[in-house]
Amino acid sequence: MAAEEGPEIHVLLVAFAAQGHMNPMLKFGKRLASKGLTVTLATTDAARERLSKLSFAHVSGTTTDRRRPRHEIRLEYFSDGMSPEFDRGTHMDYFFQQIGEHGPGNLADLVRRVYPSRGRRRLRCIINNPFVPWVADVAAELGIPCAMLWIQPCALYATYYRYYTGLNEFPPLDGDTFEVHLPGLPVLKKEDLPSFLLPSNPLPTIPKVLAQCFRDMEKVKWVLGNSFYELEKTAVDSMQTVRPIVPVGPLVPPEILGNELDDATNSTSTLMVDMWQPDEQCLRWLDRKPPASVVYISFGSVVVLSPKEAENFADALRKSDFPFLWVIKPGQEDGGKHDGGVDDFMKGMEDRGLVVTWCPQAKVLSHPSVACFVTHCGWNSTVEAVAAGVPAVAYPQWTDQPTNAKLLVDVLKMGVRMRAGPDGVVDRDEAERCIGEVMTGPGSGEMKAAAVKWKEAARAAVAHGGSSDRNIQTFVEEIVATDSSS
Repeated sequence: MAAEEGPEIHVLLVAFAAQGHMNPMLKFGKRLASKGLTVTLATTDAARERLSKLSFAHVSGTTTDRRRPRHEIRLEYFSDGMSPEFDRGTHMDYFFQQIGEHGPGNLADLVRRVYPSRGRRRLRCIINNPFVPWVADVAAELGIPCAMLWIQPCALYATYYRYYTGLNEFPPLDGDTFEVHLPGLPVLKKEDLPSFLLPSNPLPTIPKVLAQCFRDMEKVKWVLGNSFYELEKTAVDSMQTVRPIVPVGPLVPPEILGNELDDATNSTSTLMVDMWQPDEQCLRWLDRKPPASVVYISFGSVVVLSPKEAENFADALRKSDFPFLWVIKPGQEDGGKHDGGVDDFMKGMEDRGLVVTWCPQAKVLSHPSVACFVTHCGWNSTVEAVAAGVPAVAYPQWTDQPTNAKLLVDVLKMGVRMRAGPDGVVDRDEAERCIGEVMTGPGSGEMKAAAVKWKEAARAAVAHGGSSDRNIQTFVEEIVATDSSS
């Protein structure tokens, strides 16, 4: 039975108000909505003001208007126990403690209010991500099936699962050098492991959150991954007889995937959430550049370069002859790049470079002028690079980024890894060398060919009948069957 042929089948996505968490959930919600499900995203009150200022032609602010088409995603909010003004990014450990304490009760109250036990609007699945594992407890309490959308690579799901369940033996992780050998994965050295597994991790609450996630897996009926089977075949297969993960990605904006998504999915493309201003001057600038000529530099919404690193990057760009587009977040514009900040740095390079505080990354990576992506290797950025077919210079910092860089460089063969010196800082020569390798080095042709191969594979996975499309359809059919059997 197709979802669109019966009564409304409601699913609720739950994520806290961080861009890297909300975006994949929204993109997955779009895919579900295109299959006929009625989708709502619940996030914390901290996002209410920001989201209310954005123009979402296909996001409603309430679930009460039944006249809206089903492909729209509705928004609901719950309190994480802190005021909207509290700086969650600076006090991340405290934030995780507070949302873990206050989130469950507030979310349960929201579910009871929006989805009364009697009536037409009946909730059939709650979908969380691994950083709000307590959502599975709420779902179990309310008797609602729960799915988890894993928002990092399947390889990291396998790594965490095997570590936190004790399924595989790990070497002591406090040594300077060691190797981790796990089924279906490349050999991982210390520099390749997620930072949350290492003794140097400064956020003790997050390993506790991850441990809870894997300890309570029996409360999760489905584990879905923001990846695609062809990209991580060995990692996915390695978990098949342990605790399967089903790839449903890449969960990237439709503009990256061209016409591979159907009209219903593309019609909700305005759902993409970004916390910065929608100024697209960089696209007009890119239009004036030759094909495959521009180096695009962005380290995401959290990573901030030290003043010395920013200066070294600036010097490397100045010394190279490549056009560049550099995203520097608001408030970081003078990040050490000479005494005069960006204005001083850009003198004499106005025609060759552009520095902005925000850009529409999906559109930038899809632009024919972009040839190289210097990235922190957050998984959202990594899968966007893969889906766009853009080779990368990987400069991971923390959390999943080291593992993502390992996959991007050593497994997918579509980039190089930039390494810091003994002082922990990337020097100018290293930055210049890595950019040059990807742009014009002896191995650049192989990297570009690999990037094109994975781009085509990504498009095939999400196209009608592709591996991820089939997995999503099966998931929807199982939800519908659960509804029919209740």
